[in-house]
Amino acid sequence: MINLETPRKFRAFVNQAHQVAAEMLRPNSRRYDLAEHEYPVELDMLAALVDGLGASGTSSGAGAAGVRRTAAGEGVVNGANLSSVLSIMEMCWGDVGLLLSMPRQGLGNSAIASVASDEQLRRFDGVWAGMAITEPGCGSDSANIQTTARRDGDDYIIDGEKIFVTAGGRCDAVVVWATLDKSLGRAAIKSFVVPKDTPGMTVERLDHKLGIRASDTATLRFDNCRVPAANLLGSPEIDADKGFAGVMQTFDNTRPLVASMAVGCARASLELTRELLADAGVEVDYDRSVHLQPAAAATYLQLESDWEAAYLLTLQAAWMADNGQPNSLQASMAKAKAGRSANDITLRCIELTSTLGYSEHELLEKWARDSKILDIFEGTQQIQQLIVARRLLGKSSAELK
Repeated sequence: MINLETPRKFRAFVNQAHQVAAEMLRPNSRRYDLAEHEYPVELDMLAALVDGLGASGTSSGAGAAGVRRTAAGEGVVNGANLSSVLSIMEMCWGDVGLLLSMPRQGLGNSAIASVASDEQLRRFDGVWAGMAITEPGCGSDSANIQTTARRDGDDYIIDGEKIFVTAGGRCDAVVVWATLDKSLGRAAIKSFVVPKDTPGMTVERLDHKLGIRASDTATLRFDNCRVPAANLLGSPEIDADKGFAGVMQTFDNTRPLVASMAVGCARASLELTRELLADAGVEVDYDRSVHLQPAAAATYLQLESDWEAAYLLTLQAAWMADNGQPNSLQASMAKAKAGRSANDITLRCIELTSTLGYSEHELLEKWARDSKILDIFEGTQQIQQLIVARRLLGKSSAELK
């Protein structure tokens, strides 16, 4: 049975994450939103603190780098996945873009943690890794990746282009998804760790965005980019039955992380909106029926219930990963619910607070802009719904498109 209270061993760590969000991230939120592509130097000290907590074992898995699926055992485990989503919720209560800019906490780090061998985990320890999946002609359909990797002696040669790479300009390395053989479809797709100084890999441009402007988003090109064969994550063998499943396990770990980002951002909007409503004389009364309350209060209660559902789904998906249970369905459900709810909640909060919410006087308008990407990256809303339908109906990707 899942106990949905914050585990006692994580409470101090979660409180620390909240303090960091309140004292460092949120005060710098507007500054780095306006100064797009300027590196948030304050994060260097924060990253050093997180590294220290991780080395001491205090963090129990801080951020993406700490996430790794554990084998099923006796008893209930509250491990790195649950710790990560709880801490990320607090950090994104502060600022989503700054959380995504934290050194050594990239989405690529979670990919490494998901499928790397023990030797690779040691070798890439301390590396800040972005993740390169999306291509100009391939967005949500990851199985249609066109970037190629061909074996040449002890190396692989990668050719192709990747877009919308989070932290692509700042990270130390990129986890690149590429196909070993296009004719074999999704089974031949593998992921490679490519250091940023590798010849043949170039940062083509940094993109201007609607939200998460503190985080750099890059377009990368690979032209005859030679990578050691040892940098292929997991097995180099092509297995038509489960070859793509190993790579997709990355999403089972990262989708709850993105869901937790959405939950944190939405919670920030709800808390500020309630304060602004109270200042305007509108009190939310949990002891009265919504039909007997002002329209603004009734709307707020509905938004809060959506948030609660997203929160619980996110905890469930992370808890299952910690306890060695297949969580592909729950990871997609959490991502779908949290991503859509966060976008709805932040926009409705602007409606409830009127001009205060729409202006830059408050951070509500920024949170609304930031929330949209959380409904898109790591698999769009529509893709999550498709995955959920396949799992519930027992259909394959060929049977249900």
